[in-house]
Amino acid sequence: MAKLVRGFRDIFGPEAAALTALESSARKVFKLYGVSELRIPTVEQKELFVKATGTTTDIVQKEMYSFEDAGHRLLALRPEGTPGVARAYIENNFAQGSPVQQFFYIGNMFRAERPQAGRYREFEQIGAEFLGNPAPAADAQAILLLKDIMKDFGVKHYSVKINSLGCEKCRPLYRQALIEYLSSSKDDLCDLCKDRLERNPLRVLDCKIDGPKFKESAPKMALCPECEEHFSQVKKLLDGKIEYIVDPCLVRGLDYYTRTVFEFQAGESSQNAIAAGGRYDTLIKSMGGADIPAVGWAMGAERTCAALGSLPDCGEKKVYVVSLEKDCNEYAFNIMQTLRDAGIITEGGLFDKNIKGQMKQADRTKASLAVIVGGTEKERGTAELKDLTSGEQKEYLISELAAAIKNIK
Repeated sequence: MAKLVRGFRDIFGPEAAALTALESSARKVFKLYGVSELRIPTVEQKELFVKATGTTTDIVQKEMYSFEDAGHRLLALRPEGTPGVARAYIENNFAQGSPVQQFFYIGNMFRAERPQAGRYREFEQIGAEFLGNPAPAADAQAILLLKDIMKDFGVKHYSVKINSLGCEKCRPLYRQALIEYLSSSKDDLCDLCKDRLERNPLRVLDCKIDGPKFKESAPKMALCPECEEHFSQVKKLLDGKIEYIVDPCLVRGLDYYTRTVFEFQAGESSQNAIAAGGRYDTLIKSMGGADIPAVGWAMGAERTCAALGSLPDCGEKKVYVVSLEKDCNEYAFNIMQTLRDAGIITEGGLFDKNIKGQMKQADRTKASLAVIVGGTEKERGTAELKDLTSGEQKEYLISELAAAIKNIK
């Protein structure tokens, strides 16, 4: 018997509906912000993620699904979206048309990490990338865009944390101070963080094991005047538009972030980040492109749906069409198509079943109304419309049926 691969899953029913609703909310808000869709490939060269994400990240060290294809190319299933967007920006010469570009993507990502509650090896991300704008306004706009998607989708209970990781001027001093601080407790670090200590000490603060032990007491970033001014302007633009907490211990697990970083968090678990991102001003250049500043974020679609709780009732009516006699099947089928043409969600067609079987299926589909036709209705050019909640039933001409359904509250 065929079985699912561990860490993967089928998505259906309310969860599939929730993901579709989230995607719809995201597309609606992206359109309001003038953000264009970019569909990046699922498979990229492995080196893209190694170079962009960083050799010390968990993604590169132990989570990537990488393989060699028949042409002896080293490839990988995308573990995140930003490197692919950066590659597309460079390879398609987007900067020639306009160096300032705004993109979003919606797609599945893959990481070979240990499956656990709320974490799968294939998962959906919705992301946005603002390229070519160094101004604090781009940082603030990215954060508010994310807030507006949450609002439209209906997520209410979350917190927002922001921080600045500085730039190439001020981060080296902080990096050295952090190395000195952590070195005094090196024996208390996990094996992975002992290896990270010299190469990327900020990753220790993001570790699920060591981060909680050292974050609060670790030295804090002393920003250079330019970074201090940038972060101050970001906060000023956000004030009054979104509630946020400045968390000096907030770091991100990817090497390319500079200056502003942020997380949207829901719940108290270690997997409570539902969306996160920040500025990455050096990534495009490090990948062989021009010196292009950028800021972006990625949202975990499944985690965001979980933060919503239950999907709100969309208020759309569903109709189920029932045929009482074999000679009425074509008549009933034509009614189904007429209602769909009028924009009404309509199911039916189970005409080989008796009325009990058809009504049972109507209940399974959670239809709120049933259209019932027999020989009498066919002869009159009518149909019986039954409210499956109240039991009220009334006959309508086919020409009036769609309008009658739409008028039912």
